[in-house]
Order: sequence, then structure tokens, then C-alpha cells
Amino acid sequence: MEQGNADHGQSNPEFLVSKIKNGDKEAFMKLVGLYQQKIFVLAYSMVQEREDALDLVQETFLRLYEKINTYRSGENFSAWLMKIARNICLDFIRRQKTRKKESLDQLSPERLDLADGHQDPAHFNPGKLISQAVSCLPAKQQAVFILHHYRELKYEEIAEELRISTGTVKSLHYKAVRKLRKLLARQLGGER
Repeated sequence: MEQGNADHGQSNPEFLVSKIKNGDKEAFMKLVGLYQQKIFVLAYSMVQEREDALDLVQETFLRLYEKINTYRSGENFSAWLMKIARNICLDFIRRQKTRKKESLDQLSPERLDLADGHQDPAHFNPGKLISQAVSCLPAKQQAVFILHHYRELKYEEIAEELRISTGTVKSLHYKAVRKLRKLLARQLGGER
């Protein structure tokens, strides 16, 4: 790769990674600048909280710095980094679910109910209701649903990003939608 073209090197992840592996901290900051927004969008779409998403972006870059030597040249860097970010988000979601297990046990997923929404229809918030239901999905179904509906990826792109078959993605999406319909049936007018 030609290093003479400075602009190309500034935005080429392969070039920056090779410099980072040689201890170049400035190259690491450039890589952060290239990917922080993309990782924030992914994290926010998965956790729905700005502060948590910002923390997860930082955690992703710490993990990147630790794992930079495991990146193989020629591999799709963006997909590799996004997989790290997604795994960190899924770990965070699992930890949150463990912490909230008692409150989730009290709020049965089959009985999702926003009492204030029913008392005052003006405050009914379907977006909040759907986010709440999505958070009750198993981790893989949740990841597929979020990538398809919030990030608008096609099944084939999701399969590549999650490193599973397209058929598995379709199956997980189907199960996620079926479970969401069941969870939301009472609030949104019944199953179809």
C-alpha cells in the first residue's frame, strides 16, 4: 500500500491499523473519529439510552485497542469492529436483564402493560411499548430485529454481520416478530 497518499491513509482502516500495531496513538484517534458515530448509532439502537450508548462506544474502543493484534489484514475491518461493538452491547443487555430480573419477573412479558397509557390515551406511547417488548426478546432475536428494523439491513447483510446463515436470520426474525405480536396483542388491537 502506498503511504505517500496522506489523505488515503487518513481514512483507510487497514493503513491506520498497521500504524496502531506499531504504537501510533494518533492513528488510533483517527480510527476512533472514523467509527465512533457508526458505533454510537448501533449501540443506541440496541440499548435506547444515550448515556449507556456513549459508555458502550468507549468500551468498544478500549476492546479494539486490546484486540487490535487479532485483526487479520484483508478482513473487512468495519464488519470486524461492528461485531465487537454488537457483542459488547449484547453483553451489556444481558447484564441489565440479570440486574432487572426481579422487576422483570414482576412484569410478565406476556402482560406488558403501560397502566398510565390506558388511563390517559393522550399519553399512549407505542414506541416505548415496542422498545419495552423488544427488550424482552432473546438476545439473538433481539439483535436480528434491531439490525433489520432500526438499522434497515437486509437479511443477507445481517447474516454477514452476525456470521450466521441467511436462513437462520430469517428464522430468528420470524420468531421475533411472532413473539412481539403476542407481547403487544393486548395494547395494539390483537394478533393478526
